[in-house]
Amino acid sequence: MAKDGFDVDVPEGPVVTKDAEPEVGHQFFYFSEPTEEETTLSITVVGASGDLARKKIFPALFALFYEGYLPENFTVFGYARTKMNDEELQNMISQTLTCRIDKRENCDDKMKEFLQRCFYHSGQYNSENDFAELDLKLREKEGGRVPNRLFYLSIPPNIFVDVVRCASRRASSEKGWTRVIVEKPFGRDSESSRELTRSLKQYLAEDQIFRIDHYLGKELVENLSVLRFSNLVFEPLWSRNYIQNVQFIFSEDIGTEGRGGYFDHYGIIRDIMQNHLLQILALFAMETPVSLDAEDIRNEKVKVLRSVRPFQLEDIVVGQYKGHSKGGKSYPGYTDDPTVPKNSLTPTFAAAALFIDNARWDGVPFLMKTGKALYTKRAEIRVQFRHVPGNLFRGNIGYDLDRTTNELVIRVQPDEAIFLKINNKVPGLGMRLDRSDLNLLYKARYPIEIPDAYERLLLDAIEGERRLFIRSDELDAAWALFTPLLKELEENKIAPELYPYGSRGPVGAHYLAAKHGVRWGDLIDEYL
Repeated sequence: MAKDGFDVDVPEGPVVTKDAEPEVGHQFFYFSEPTEEETTLSITVVGASGDLARKKIFPALFALFYEGYLPENFTVFGYARTKMNDEELQNMISQTLTCRIDKRENCDDKMKEFLQRCFYHSGQYNSENDFAELDLKLREKEGGRVPNRLFYLSIPPNIFVDVVRCASRRASSEKGWTRVIVEKPFGRDSESSRELTRSLKQYLAEDQIFRIDHYLGKELVENLSVLRFSNLVFEPLWSRNYIQNVQFIFSEDIGTEGRGGYFDHYGIIRDIMQNHLLQILALFAMETPVSLDAEDIRNEKVKVLRSVRPFQLEDIVVGQYKGHSKGGKSYPGYTDDPTVPKNSLTPTFAAAALFIDNARWDGVPFLMKTGKALYTKRAEIRVQFRHVPGNLFRGNIGYDLDRTTNELVIRVQPDEAIFLKINNKVPGLGMRLDRSDLNLLYKARYPIEIPDAYERLLLDAIEGERRLFIRSDELDAAWALFTPLLKELEENKIAPELYPYGSRGPVGAHYLAAKHGVRWGDLIDEYL
């Protein structure tokens, strides 16, 4: 398969200007300036009839086209087993396309133009002949230009290798680059993850594989490095000397509606904690990279992951939501889902305490909390700083110092924001202190629509930027942390603590935090 960085050889020759008069008896040959061959981009969405493709990938591609980020020559192909023609695909895609809030004047024209670039080919995922037919259609649309081809695998992981084998052998670019975006999950444990990587590398080089974790494309996650490394006020504080604990919180206010069968095979630890939260932790805690080059950043992330202390069973609390009635409405429990076994022990909630054994973070608890069917939807990073030594205003604060500690909150979603909690004097006579926020609310400061994470990651893959994609050794280090824990939970059949649908989660999560001298910051907010 063609690899990135393929050079197109263009013959060079002497250049003679047409202004010069030819001398009698001499023959001159006129040459035009050598130019690079024209390229085209072909994007194939494998699994085009699925929900992810329909709701996320095609709308993200249209947004890139609408904003002018796709090249002049591009085509989009959908590939799936579903029988469909070009017009039916275009109709399906058109139902989920939207334009930016601030640029609606030519929306319909742009949609029509984009849909005219979208085509469909029906085939089996394991058929080289079907991919050979796709290749013929791609060549027809590419029109003799140098083709760059991007395949997005929006399919279950058990057919990744079949698709990669067929695409590599029969539908890869011969002159340009070929890249493949792979969606999580990347295995269920260390062994299956290594086997998947080994199988993919039979047909692809590492730099052709783009393992996507869409949370790394979130605006506030990408801003994390900017906040830390370009603001002198934060970098000196970013260590055990000033930070008491760090919390990574990801909660959803819905259950597994519609995907209980899939979820039961993986559970919340594999679905959220082992990838989304651990990747954000690595970005947060890494040392300053040599540069912003993808390999330099990923090298530092791997160092962090390899420094995380191995899990103990007492470092984690698991839960599962149960049915609950509230306000006259009944909410089903996890095992009420007909696709979930009645005796399932799969956790829908997990809270964990991690420690990074290096000089910067020695002794600082990193707490993760994630769950479904909780009381609110949120994703945030909370940095709680140490108490002020010998605080002069202790008499005005009282003895509950946790309620007055400085805290930096990075709210990833919803309502993206960065705010710093400080103590401030309430105006008036006397000395009364109040906890206030220095607040950067994105929708107030930046009155533009924030791009979806898939837009950023698709654009990075097209441009060959790997900074926000996961390298194979990162994946190995992440699974090395969680595989022994998952094995112990499943082999010992550890029963999850039940919690009502719409609650704050299992009580055990509060005990876990208290064990390390920490209060969950999101719950403190509720009572202030």
